[in-house]
Amino acid sequence: MKELSFFELVYEVAKQIPYGRVTSYGAIASYLGTKQSSRMVGWAMNSSHNDLLNIPAHRVVNRIGLLTGKHHFGGNDVMKQLLESEGIQVVDNQIVDFEKHFWDPAKELNL
Repeated sequence: MKELSFFELVYEVAKQIPYGRVTSYGAIASYLGTKQSSRMVGWAMNSSHNDLLNIPAHRVVNRIGLLTGKHHFGGNDVMKQLLESEGIQVVDNQIVDFEKHFWDPAKELNL
């Protein structure tokens, strides 16, 4: 059986983020046992837009709920619009009530 690449592992976690919930680059990195690689998780999310895997990259934000990857969505407000369509309020590129919407893969998924 083929071993998954780091990006593929990131995508497997991201695909499990529930509708109306968000997680952070660092939470995914920590879940994968690579706590210091949140930037690489960001690179994976940026690359996911070129993929046909249907990765919900809009649900991955920085550790305080900022839409730091918004410029990778083909328009300045696309990420915000996708989140708002799921019932998540965004003001000044930051998720309102971030803790309420936060999904922690370490608590929700079994390794």
